[in-house]
Parts: sequence; C-alpha cells; structure tokens
Amino acid sequence: MPESHLTLRTAAGERTTAAETDTPSTGLRPAGIRSAGRIGHLLRAVRDRAARRGVRVGLYPLRDLPFDYPPKVVLFADLAILVVGVVACLQRHEYFPTVLPLIALVLLFVSVPGYVFFGIVPRPLALCAATMVAAALFFVQPVDADFAPFVLMVAIAEIAAIAPKTVSAPMALLAAAELVVFAVLGEALWSDESLRVGVPMYALGILLGWLVGVMLQYQRLFLYQERENQNARAAQAATTERNRIAREVHDVIAHSLTVTLLHVTAARHALTSDRDVDEAVDALADAERLGRQAMADIRRTVGLLDSGPAAAGAEPGAEDIPALVDDFANAGLAVRRRLTGDLCAVSPAVGLALYRICQESLANSAKHAPGSAVDLAVEVGRRSVVVHVRNPVPGGPDSPAGGPGRQLGNGAGVAGMRHRAEGLGGRIVVGPDSDGWRVRAEFPLDAQAEGGDDDAAGAPAGGGCVLSNLLGGPRPVAESSPVYGPAPRPAS
Repeated sequence: MPESHLTLRTAAGERTTAAETDTPSTGLRPAGIRSAGRIGHLLRAVRDRAARRGVRVGLYPLRDLPFDYPPKVVLFADLAILVVGVVACLQRHEYFPTVLPLIALVLLFVSVPGYVFFGIVPRPLALCAATMVAAALFFVQPVDADFAPFVLMVAIAEIAAIAPKTVSAPMALLAAAELVVFAVLGEALWSDESLRVGVPMYALGILLGWLVGVMLQYQRLFLYQERENQNARAAQAATTERNRIAREVHDVIAHSLTVTLLHVTAARHALTSDRDVDEAVDALADAERLGRQAMADIRRTVGLLDSGPAAAGAEPGAEDIPALVDDFANAGLAVRRRLTGDLCAVSPAVGLALYRICQESLANSAKHAPGSAVDLAVEVGRRSVVVHVRNPVPGGPDSPAGGPGRQLGNGAGVAGMRHRAEGLGGRIVVGPDSDGWRVRAEFPLDAQAEGGDDDAAGAPAGGGCVLSNLLGGPRPVAESSPVYGPAPRPAS
C-alpha cells in the first residue's frame, strides 16, 4: 500500500504515518482520529460560512437579548419548555424507536443554542412556527393525559411577552385552532378522544399563557416609565440643587464684594484726602476680614457640589442680622434699623431666608443708591415675621438708577429672594414705590415659633439664644437706632 494511504491527521494537525503509531491503520484509534478530523473540518466550514453571511460563531450572553428581561426569566421560560418537552417525549415511549418526539424536542429548544452560539435572536414568528410544528409531531402520536398541549401554552406566553398584542393574539388563535384540528383528526383517524375531551381546558390554558405574557410586557413597560420618572426626578433635583447653590454663591459674593469695595473706597479716601494712614489701615483690615469670611462661605457653599462630606459650618440666621447691618454700617452705609420681637423665635430655615434677603437688599442699596440712607425693619410677631427694607433712589424711582434692570427688578437677586419666600410659604414684594425702592417679605411662623414668644419671654437669662442673652433677654418692644455711618474706631 502506498505511504500516502497510511498518512493520518491527528487532532493537533500533525501528519503521522502507520509506522509511527502503535496500532495498525485499520484499528479503532485511526478511525476515531479520522472522525474527529472530519468533525473539526465540518465545524470550521460551518463557522467560515456563517462568518461570510454575517453570523459570528461564539458565546452570546442571554443578558444581551433585545427583550430587556433578566437572564433568569429567559432561562426559566426555556427550562419550562424543556421540561414539558421531555415529559411529552417520555409519554411516547411506546412509539420508539420513532424519532418524531426527539425532533419535536429539538425544535422546541433550538432557540437557546441558536442565540448562545450563533447570536440568532429568536423572533415571534419563528418561535410560533417551531412550536406548532413540534406540537404537531407530538399530536400525531396521541397518548392519554398528554403534556404536549402545555408546550403551546408556554410558547404563547413567551411570544406574548416579546411581541405586540396584534401579533401574539393571532398566534394564540392559531395554537387553539391547531388543538381543535388535531382533536378532530385524532378521533377520525386514530379513534383517540383524549385530546378532544381536553380541548376546552387546553384552550383556556393557552388564553392564560397569553395573559401572563401580556402582563409581563406591561410590567416591562411600567418599568421603563418608572426609569424615565426617576431620571426626570433626578434631573429636577439636580437642577433645584444647582439653583440653590447658585443663589447662595450669588448672595455671598454680592454681599462680600460690595462691603469690601466700600472699605477699600474708604481707605482710598482716607489716604488721598485726609492722609490718615491709621483709618486707611483699619478700613483695609475690615476689608480683609470680610474677604476671608466670604472665602469661607464660598468654600462651604461650593463644598455642597462635592460628593464627599462637606465642611461643617452653621448657616447664618435671623440672630445674625444685627451683625450684618454693622458690617454695612462700618463700611460707610447709613442704615436706620428697627428690630421688634425675639429673633431667636424664628426657625433656622426662615432665619436664613431673612438674612439673605436683608443681605441682598443692603448690597443693592449700597451699589445702586450710594450715599442714601436705608431703612431696615424686622418685626417678629406671634404668627409671622416681616422684613422691610427701603431706600430712596437717586433721581427718583423712575430714573435709570432705579429701574428694574438697575436694582432688584429682574436680576438674579430678586429671583433668589422670591424663590426663598415662595419655598417657605411666604410673600414678597419688590419694586419701586412713591419714595424710592422697597423690599417687603413676610414669612409665617409655625406653632413652635408662635409659642416661642411666650416661652422665650420667661426663659432665664443664662439660656436660649445667644443674641437674647447679649441684649439682656428678649426684646418685646421695638428697638431702633438713628442713622449712623461707620462705627467709631477704638482709640489708639
């Protein structure tokens, strides 16, 4: 025999001859090697042909299916198909060695390996056709208490879960019609009445399977809607938080820059006009102090943007309004203030809003009406707290300096104040009046704050609000101060 006929190809692709092997060329091992070589060659040919047609052979995870169901749901549905198909096959053991039940089982379960190994996405029409053919192969071999109709129920449920109702409903009707047809044929050809007797029950099972699939599809649609709603709420919350931080930064920067510039202007006047170096140094020291305070406030506010824990720091409240007025007065702004009631009876949220409104109003007065006296009044009552800031406008309220574009009319400041007032259930009026420009805001006090007036009036001097302790307890009567400019400098 020529040597070429004795040449074998192993699984590793190496050429060997019969002389190099321990078994003769007609033994079982060379035949097995030949079979393995042919199978490998066949698999490579299938893979190459599939690649030429755009089908990539590989492992495709079930989570990549376009139906957006968890992989476990897909696996359990296919497991149900497999279990029902295996039971239907075992019921037909009397018909063996026929292969019809095995072919039906392959048709039922071909979609899973078809996707996992070749990426072929199962389509509703293909699933319906394969299931109905498999059911027909089962029905031509009738048995008692047949499990084969349950194949149609599970398959219709799968189709209803991935296809529109206009597609799945006709397929459910086709499945029910197939039951009726084979029930009639079974009784006519094989004198078998088991399927005909169970047709009503099986048809009801197909309807229930279709309803389960539709319910799963509705659940998926509701999941999509909930995701959209969550994304919308997250975007709205992020926008609200950005707006809040923007308002805080605007209030801090507007106040700090305004007061700092007033101190720098006073220092420049002291150096150029009076040649008073000590007064200029004091003004610059105040400007530096306010600048450092503003930097700390900005760091705390911008720290809210960080995902980590923000720096701890107390927000200003109503009890800090006198110190705020002192800062503007020391910077040269003439302020008449009137504080009525106990500022410590105001809640922290309302106190922060009052502080920011006073801060923004005084900053705008110093910027747009320099040299004018500002009236600031804060009245804390039993049911509400009112802040009223008013200043004359140079040239009258209708002049360019007092127009909405110049003072609080349409800027970011008035938008922030209105948002603060509306967010706490208050009311605010901003705009020109007969004598100048005014800002009036009113906030309701809760039950705790309303009762806080009486409680605070009887509180001991050593407890409660720090401001009340420094002023000798609550001030139920109005406290007013005349127009004043910079605070007197301590004697050197």
